[in-house]
Amino acid sequence: MDLKLNNKNALVCGSTQGIGRATALALAAEGANVTLVARNEEKLKAVLAELPNDRKHNYIVADFSNPIELQEKVVTFIEKEHGFHILVNNTGGPKSGGILTASLEAFEHAFTMHLKCNHLLAQATIPFMKTEGFGRIINIISTSVKEPIPGLGVSNTIRGAVGNWSKTLSVEVAEFGITVNNVLPGFTDTERLTEIIKIKATNENRSIEDMAEIMKNYTPAKRFAKPEETANVITFLASEIAGYVNGINVPVDGGRTKSL
Repeated sequence: MDLKLNNKNALVCGSTQGIGRATALALAAEGANVTLVARNEEKLKAVLAELPNDRKHNYIVADFSNPIELQEKVVTFIEKEHGFHILVNNTGGPKSGGILTASLEAFEHAFTMHLKCNHLLAQATIPFMKTEGFGRIINIISTSVKEPIPGLGVSNTIRGAVGNWSKTLSVEVAEFGITVNNVLPGFTDTERLTEIIKIKATNENRSIEDMAEIMKNYTPAKRFAKPEETANVITFLASEIAGYVNGINVPVDGGRTKSL
Protein backbone atom coordinates (compact mmCIF):
# COMPACT_ATOMS: atom_id res chain seq x y z
CA MET A 1 0.00 0.00 0.00
CA ASP A 2 0.98 3.60 -0.56
CA LEU A 3 0.50 5.08 2.90
CA LYS A 4 0.91 8.60 1.53
CA LEU A 5 3.23 9.82 4.27
CA ASN A 6 5.50 11.82 1.96
CA ASN A 7 5.87 15.40 3.25
CA LYS A 8 4.13 14.51 6.50
CA ASN A 9 5.92 15.61 9.68
CA ALA A 10 5.95 13.15 12.57
CA LEU A 11 6.89 13.69 16.22
CA VAL A 12 7.85 10.37 17.82
CA CYS A 13 8.35 10.27 21.58
CA GLY A 14 10.57 7.80 23.40
CA SER A 15 12.27 7.12 20.10
CA THR A 16 15.74 5.97 21.15
CA GLN A 17 14.80 2.34 21.78
CA GLY A 18 12.11 -0.32 21.53
CA ILE A 19 8.78 0.48 19.92
CA GLY A 20 9.55 4.20 19.68
CA ARG A 21 12.72 3.66 17.70
CA ALA A 22 11.04 1.08 15.46
CA THR A 23 8.18 3.51 14.82
CA ALA A 24 10.54 6.32 13.85
CA LEU A 25 12.26 4.03 11.36
CA ALA A 26 8.96 2.76 9.95
CA LEU A 27 7.49 6.23 9.47
CA ALA A 28 10.68 7.46 7.84
CA ALA A 29 10.69 4.46 5.51
CA GLU A 30 7.20 5.50 4.34
CA GLY A 31 8.38 9.01 3.52
CA ALA A 32 7.67 11.00 6.69
CA ASN A 33 9.97 13.65 8.09
CA VAL A 34 10.65 12.40 11.61
CA THR A 35 11.53 14.39 14.72
CA LEU A 36 12.72 12.23 17.59
CA VAL A 37 12.09 13.05 21.26
CA ALA A 38 13.91 11.59 24.26
CA ARG A 39 16.17 12.75 27.08
CA ASN A 40 19.46 11.16 25.96
CA GLU A 41 21.05 13.24 23.19
CA GLU A 42 23.70 10.70 22.28
CA LYS A 43 21.09 7.99 21.73
CA LEU A 44 18.96 10.44 19.75
CA LYS A 45 21.90 11.16 17.46
CA ALA A 46 22.45 7.43 16.97
CA VAL A 47 18.85 6.84 15.88
CA LEU A 48 18.90 9.97 13.73
CA ALA A 49 21.86 8.49 11.85
CA GLU A 50 19.74 5.43 11.02
CA LEU A 51 17.02 7.46 9.28
CA PRO A 52 17.07 7.99 5.49
CA ASN A 53 19.22 10.98 4.57
CA ASP A 54 17.14 12.04 1.57
CA ARG A 55 15.01 14.39 3.69
CA LYS A 56 15.24 16.47 6.85
CA HIS A 57 14.90 14.65 10.17
CA ASN A 58 15.58 16.17 13.56
CA TYR A 59 15.44 15.59 17.30
CA ILE A 60 14.40 17.33 20.52
CA VAL A 61 16.10 16.62 23.85
CA ALA A 62 13.45 16.59 26.58
CA ASP A 63 12.64 14.82 29.83
CA PHE A 64 9.07 13.54 30.27
CA SER A 65 9.29 14.04 34.02
CA ASN A 66 9.04 17.79 33.26
CA PRO A 67 5.95 18.16 31.03
CA ILE A 68 5.93 21.97 30.93
CA GLU A 69 9.52 22.07 29.69
CA LEU A 70 8.71 19.32 27.19
CA GLN A 71 5.81 21.34 25.80
CA GLU A 72 7.88 24.52 25.65
CA LYS A 73 10.62 22.79 23.69
CA VAL A 74 8.12 21.34 21.21
CA VAL A 75 6.35 24.69 20.79
CA THR A 76 9.70 26.42 20.22
CA PHE A 77 10.61 23.79 17.62
CA ILE A 78 7.28 24.29 15.84
CA GLU A 79 7.77 28.05 15.75
CA LYS A 80 11.31 27.74 14.34
CA GLU A 81 10.95 24.70 12.08
CA HIS A 82 7.51 23.25 11.31
CA GLY A 83 4.37 21.79 12.80
CA PHE A 84 3.47 18.12 13.00
CA HIS A 85 0.84 16.06 11.20
CA ILE A 86 1.56 12.99 13.33
CA LEU A 87 2.14 12.68 17.08
CA VAL A 88 3.19 9.36 18.58
CA ASN A 89 2.91 9.53 22.37
CA ASN A 90 5.24 6.96 23.88
CA THR A 91 7.37 6.77 27.01
CA GLY A 92 8.64 4.15 29.41
CA GLY A 93 6.04 2.42 31.56
CA PRO A 94 5.70 2.79 35.34
CA LYS A 95 7.65 0.45 37.60
CA SER A 96 6.28 -2.97 38.39
CA GLY A 97 4.61 -3.71 41.70
CA GLY A 98 1.29 -4.38 43.37
CA ILE A 99 -1.23 -1.59 43.79
CA LEU A 100 -1.74 -1.82 47.56
CA THR A 101 1.88 -0.97 48.34
CA ALA A 102 2.19 1.73 45.66
CA SER A 103 3.05 5.20 46.93
CA LEU A 104 1.21 8.38 46.02
CA GLU A 105 4.45 9.58 44.47
CA ALA A 106 4.43 6.59 42.10
CA PHE A 107 0.94 7.46 40.89
CA GLU A 108 1.78 11.14 40.54
CA HIS A 109 4.98 10.41 38.63
CA ALA A 110 3.24 8.04 36.23
CA PHE A 111 0.34 10.48 35.73
CA THR A 112 2.86 13.20 34.86
CA MET A 113 4.93 11.04 32.51
CA HIS A 114 1.95 9.70 30.61
CA LEU A 115 -1.27 11.66 30.77
CA LYS A 116 0.10 15.16 31.40
CA CYS A 117 2.77 14.85 28.71
CA ASN A 118 0.32 13.39 26.20
CA HIS A 119 -2.11 16.21 26.89
CA LEU A 120 0.39 19.04 26.58
CA LEU A 121 1.88 17.58 23.40
CA ALA A 122 -1.59 17.29 21.90
CA GLN A 123 -2.29 20.94 22.78
CA ALA A 124 1.01 21.94 21.15
CA THR A 125 0.51 20.01 17.91
CA ILE A 126 -3.24 20.09 17.19
CA PRO A 127 -3.42 23.75 16.01
CA PHE A 128 -1.17 22.91 13.05
CA MET A 129 -3.12 19.71 12.37
CA LYS A 130 -6.32 21.76 12.18
CA THR A 131 -4.83 24.15 9.61
CA GLU A 132 -3.71 21.18 7.51
CA GLY A 133 -7.02 19.34 7.82
CA PHE A 134 -5.02 16.25 8.73
CA GLY A 135 -3.79 14.91 12.05
CA ARG A 136 -2.94 11.60 13.62
CA ILE A 137 -2.37 11.11 17.35
CA ILE A 138 -1.36 7.59 18.34
CA ASN A 139 -0.84 6.73 22.01
CA ILE A 140 1.24 3.67 22.89
CA ILE A 141 -0.43 2.27 26.00
CA SER A 142 -0.87 -1.36 27.10
CA THR A 143 -3.29 -4.26 26.91
CA SER A 144 -4.01 -3.46 30.57
CA VAL A 145 -6.53 -0.94 29.21
CA LYS A 146 -8.67 -4.00 28.44
CA GLU A 147 -7.46 -6.43 31.13
CA PRO A 148 -5.41 -5.30 34.15
CA ILE A 149 -2.09 -7.13 34.37
CA PRO A 150 -1.14 -8.63 37.77
CA GLY A 151 1.86 -6.92 39.36
CA LEU A 152 1.47 -3.67 37.40
CA GLY A 153 -0.83 -1.75 39.73
CA VAL A 154 0.23 1.81 38.93
CA SER A 155 0.55 1.10 35.22
CA ASN A 156 -2.92 -0.46 35.03
CA THR A 157 -4.41 2.62 36.68
CA ILE A 158 -2.66 5.28 34.62
CA ARG A 159 -3.04 3.45 31.30
CA GLY A 160 -6.80 3.41 31.88
CA ALA A 161 -6.79 7.16 32.44
CA VAL A 162 -4.85 7.72 29.21
CA GLY A 163 -7.29 5.50 27.32
CA ASN A 164 -10.28 7.57 28.44
CA TRP A 165 -8.46 10.85 27.79
CA SER A 166 -7.73 9.61 24.27
CA LYS A 167 -11.35 8.61 23.57
CA THR A 168 -12.60 11.97 24.81
CA LEU A 169 -10.12 13.85 22.64
CA SER A 170 -10.98 11.77 19.56
CA VAL A 171 -14.58 13.01 19.70
CA GLU A 172 -13.56 16.66 19.99
CA VAL A 173 -11.12 16.75 17.06
CA ALA A 174 -12.64 14.33 14.53
CA GLU A 175 -14.38 17.05 12.50
CA PHE A 176 -10.99 18.61 11.72
CA GLY A 177 -9.62 15.50 10.00
CA ILE A 178 -7.75 14.46 13.14
CA THR A 179 -7.89 10.94 14.55
CA VAL A 180 -6.80 9.76 18.00
CA ASN A 181 -6.16 6.06 18.57
CA ASN A 182 -4.38 3.81 21.06
CA VAL A 183 -2.06 0.93 20.27
CA LEU A 184 -1.90 -1.70 23.00
CA PRO A 185 1.30 -3.74 22.73
CA GLY A 186 1.42 -7.18 24.27
CA PHE A 187 4.67 -8.82 25.30
CA THR A 188 7.17 -7.08 23.01
CA ASP A 189 10.89 -7.81 22.91
CA THR A 190 12.06 -4.55 24.50
CA GLU A 191 14.13 -3.46 27.48
CA ARG A 192 10.95 -2.99 29.53
CA LEU A 193 9.90 -6.60 28.92
CA THR A 194 13.36 -7.78 29.95
CA GLU A 195 12.96 -5.85 33.22
CA ILE A 196 9.52 -7.37 33.86
CA ILE A 197 10.81 -10.89 33.16
CA LYS A 198 13.67 -10.41 35.63
CA ILE A 199 11.33 -9.19 38.37
CA LYS A 200 8.84 -12.02 37.80
CA ALA A 201 11.65 -14.59 37.74
CA THR A 202 12.98 -13.32 41.06
CA ASN A 203 9.52 -13.24 42.66
CA GLU A 204 8.77 -16.81 41.55
CA ASN A 205 12.28 -18.16 42.17
CA ARG A 206 12.77 -19.18 38.54
CA SER A 207 15.50 -18.62 36.00
CA ILE A 208 15.07 -15.75 33.57
CA GLU A 209 15.01 -18.24 30.68
CA ASP A 210 12.22 -20.29 32.27
CA MET A 211 10.19 -17.20 33.04
CA ALA A 212 10.54 -15.98 29.46
CA GLU A 213 9.25 -19.30 28.12
CA ILE A 214 6.31 -19.25 30.52
CA MET A 215 5.37 -15.76 29.38
CA LYS A 216 5.67 -16.71 25.72
CA ASN A 217 3.18 -19.51 26.40
CA TYR A 218 0.66 -16.97 27.74
CA THR A 219 0.27 -15.90 24.11
CA PRO A 220 -1.42 -18.05 21.44
CA ALA A 221 1.41 -17.06 19.08
CA LYS A 222 3.92 -18.62 21.54
CA ARG A 223 6.44 -15.83 21.04
CA PHE A 224 7.13 -12.21 21.88
CA ALA A 225 6.38 -9.50 19.36
CA LYS A 226 9.14 -7.70 17.53
CA PRO A 227 9.04 -3.91 18.01
CA GLU A 228 8.74 -3.58 14.24
CA GLU A 229 5.43 -5.46 14.26
CA THR A 230 3.89 -2.90 16.59
CA ALA A 231 5.50 -0.05 14.64
CA ASN A 232 3.82 -1.26 11.45
CA VAL A 233 0.38 -0.93 13.06
CA ILE A 234 1.26 2.55 14.33
CA THR A 235 2.40 3.57 10.85
CA PHE A 236 -0.87 2.39 9.32
CA LEU A 237 -2.88 4.41 11.86
CA ALA A 238 -0.72 7.44 11.02
CA SER A 239 -1.55 7.21 7.33
CA GLU A 240 -4.21 8.80 5.14
CA ILE A 241 -5.81 5.44 4.41
CA ALA A 242 -6.69 5.02 8.11
CA GLY A 243 -8.66 8.27 8.10
CA TYR A 244 -11.93 6.70 9.29
CA VAL A 245 -10.33 4.77 12.16
CA ASN A 246 -10.83 6.91 15.24
CA GLY A 247 -11.13 6.57 19.00
CA ILE A 248 -10.24 2.89 19.27
CA ASN A 249 -7.85 0.58 21.09
CA VAL A 250 -5.80 -1.72 18.83
CA PRO A 251 -4.17 -4.65 20.66
CA VAL A 252 -0.98 -5.96 19.07
CA ASP A 253 -0.56 -8.91 21.37
CA GLY A 254 -0.57 -12.14 19.38
CA GLY A 255 -4.08 -12.90 20.62
CA ARG A 256 -3.24 -12.88 24.36
CA THR A 257 -5.97 -10.48 25.44
CA LYS A 258 -9.10 -12.54 25.98
CA SER A 259 -11.62 -9.70 25.66
CA LEU A 260 -12.84 -8.45 22.30
